[in-house]
Amino acid sequence: MERALSAVTSIASKALPCVFLDRDGVINKKTGIPATYVRNVQEFELLPNVVHAIKRLNDSGYLVVVATNQRGVARGLMTMADVESIHKYMKEELCKCGARIDAIYVCPHEDGTCECRKPKPGLFKKAFEDFDIDKSRSFMIGDSKSDMEAADACGIKGILVDDGEADASNWVKAHDLTSAVEMILGEAI
Repeated sequence: MERALSAVTSIASKALPCVFLDRDGVINKKTGIPATYVRNVQEFELLPNVVHAIKRLNDSGYLVVVATNQRGVARGLMTMADVESIHKYMKEELCKCGARIDAIYVCPHEDGTCECRKPKPGLFKKAFEDFDIDKSRSFMIGDSKSDMEAADACGIKGILVDDGEADASNWVKAHDLTSAVEMILGEAI
């Protein structure tokens, strides 16, 4: 019996904390007012200090996972190949400065047609299947109510990058990704 207990303890200690990131509005600028879809690499622009913030998470032992709704695919405004091209470019730009994204999960579906579109937890469930994640030390950083509701549904802490569009009264707020990372690493939440 001791042997089995030791094995369980060993497995549990390998679980890693994870920071889930929404993409548009957290990692990159949204296009247009109101925000429209980033449809190609030419429209993709990293927000200031994002690379440094992600590298700090990497260096602190956090998995960094992007969980993004990309309904523009369902609407025919872009293809999954366009989304994959954007993500390849994003990862290359991060890599140039020593930062990395460990995984990217995309919901390309129309609202109400799947279980993966945030605020539903499908993208997160897939990450929990793929990685040994310690939920008690994990976070979702997003800029919308649906991001925060997805975090709640998965039992992880949410931090709302407050752009003034979402009712932030129920969630911890941060000005941007950098300040959210400072909160996490400083254990202020």
